[in-house]
Amino acid sequence: MRQTSPRSVMHIVDTTLFYAPHSGGVKRYLHEKRRCLTRMDGLTHTLLVPGTSDALIAGGIATLACPRLPGRAGYRWPLRRTAWRNALLALAPDVIEAGDPYLPAVASAEAAAQLGVPAVAFAHSDLPRLLGHYLGTPGVRGAEAWLRRLYSRYDAVLAPSQVIAARLAAAGIARVGVQPLGVDAEAFRPACASADLRVELGLPARTRLLVFAGRLAAEKNIPMLRAAVRRLGAPYHLLLVGGVAARRLDGHTTMLPYEADTARLARLFASCDALLHAGTQETFGMVVLEAFACARPVVAVPAGALPELVDASVGVLARAATAEALAEAIAALYACDRIALGAAARARVERDYAWPRVIAQQLVFYRALRQQSRIAAVAAGLAL
Repeated sequence: MRQTSPRSVMHIVDTTLFYAPHSGGVKRYLHEKRRCLTRMDGLTHTLLVPGTSDALIAGGIATLACPRLPGRAGYRWPLRRTAWRNALLALAPDVIEAGDPYLPAVASAEAAAQLGVPAVAFAHSDLPRLLGHYLGTPGVRGAEAWLRRLYSRYDAVLAPSQVIAARLAAAGIARVGVQPLGVDAEAFRPACASADLRVELGLPARTRLLVFAGRLAAEKNIPMLRAAVRRLGAPYHLLLVGGVAARRLDGHTTMLPYEADTARLARLFASCDALLHAGTQETFGMVVLEAFACARPVVAVPAGALPELVDASVGVLARAATAEALAEAIAALYACDRIALGAAARARVERDYAWPRVIAQQLVFYRALRQQSRIAAVAAGLAL
C-alpha cells in the first residue's frame, strides 16, 4: 500500500461503497464535493472507496481492493473491516463522512473514535425500506435496529431530504439534520439544447419528447413511464437514458446507453421538453435538479423525496403513482406555459442548489462539529 500525505489545515475524508463505474447520485455528489473543496485554500479532501488494489493516497481517490459484485454497474463489496479502519487511521482526517450503512461506516466510527475526530453519516439510502421490500416487517425492524446502533456512534447524521430525516427520526435515530444535494449549474444549462436530437433519434420535429436518465432499476418504475406515454400515443415519445445499447423499444420509447459524460447528458436533458420520473424510493432526486438546471420542467409521482422538489411552479406532480395519473400529469404539463416553468426551475437551482453553495453550507457544518469536538476534548482533559 502506498501513501502520500499533503499538509492541510483541515482534511476531510469521504468513504463509501456506493462508488462504481456506472453508479449514480452518490458518486456524482462525491465528485462535485471534491471539485469544490479542492478549489478552497486550507482544505484537503480524500475519497476512500472500493477498487481493484490498495492505494492509499491522501488528497486523492484512495482505494482498497474489494471483490466485485455481479452486475454491470461494477460495484465492489468491502470485506476487510480492519483494513478499512487502518486506512482511515493512516489518512488522519479531521472529519470523516461515511456514505453508506455497511462495513465502511462501521470502520469509520471506529477510526473516528480512535482519532478523536467527528464522524458524520450521510443517509444516501433508505435501508429499512429496502429490506422491508424483501423481508417485510422483520426486515424493516431489523434495519432500524441496526441503524440505531450504528448511528449512535456518530456525531451527526445527514439526510438529503425531509422525508428521509423524518424516517430516521421515527426509527429512534438522534442528531439528524437535512443536507440537500446539488447540481453543476454551469454544466447543466439551457444553452446545451440541440435542435438536432429528434432528427438523430429518427423522430418527427413535432414530437413531444420526454426523458428519464439513471439506473433503470425496479424502483424507478420504468414500465410505468412507458405505459403512461403509450396511453397518450403520438406525438408523445419517451427517451430512456441508462440502458446497455441504443435501440427503439417500441413506437413510443427509445433507449440510449448509460451516459457518463456530463456535457452529453446535459444536451439530452436540455433538448427534451421535460423530465419524467416515476421513482417511488428517491431519497433526493439529483436528476430532477439536472433537468431544472437545463430549464426543463419535471413531471413526477408523489412519492419519496420528489414532492420536496417538484411543485406547480416548476412542473406537475401526478395525483398518484400510476400510469393513468402520470399520463394525466404529462398532458397537463403541455397545457401549461412550459417556458415559464423551466425558467422558474432554473432560478430555483441558481438560488438554492448550485454545488458551491451546497458544499459551502456543508463546510460550515463540518467546522462547527470540529470545534465542538475540540471543546469536548479540552473539557475531558480538564476533568482528568
